Amino acid sequence: MRKKYFPLDPSAPPPLRATVARRVRFEEADPLGIVWHGRYASYFEDARESLGNSLGIGYVDFFAKGYSIPLRHLSVDFLSPLIYPEEFTVEAILHWTEAMRLNYEFVLRGPDQDIRATGCTIHLLVDSKLSLQMTMPIFYRDFLDCWRAGTLFRS
Repeated sequence: MRKKYFPLDPSAPPPLRATVARRVRFEEADPLGIVWHGRYASYFEDARESLGNSLGIGYVDFFAKGYSIPLRHLSVDFLSPLIYPEEFTVEAILHWTEAMRLNYEFVLRGPDQDIRATGCTIHLLVDSKLSLQMTMPIFYRDFLDCWRAGTLFRS
């Protein structure tokens, strides 16, 4: 059974998802061929970036509007290691929230689809002066409105 990182709200729209496929590179593993634990954050970011870009809420999209979405929290639960040169997938799952934050969950699966690691990240919104933003910019409110209505366009 997977850990629940964010409470599920039955009135919320379903989470948004994207999966990326990767292969463990030689430089990501230690001399025993085991992926170093610090690489998992980068794997999560690959999936998070893919999902955000497909929805028009990637890093560049926020930056173009004068904002950044820095990391506030990162959690990783390791279940079994990735080994060089295994293929694997990382699924990013964006969970609904009314707060001005982005709640991402991650599921990393090995070549046999067994879950190797799970985790989550929480991102906040800051302006160009790095001031924490407590209200949603119009473009992000529009995104949430489309998500709730089921009318999101994905690239």
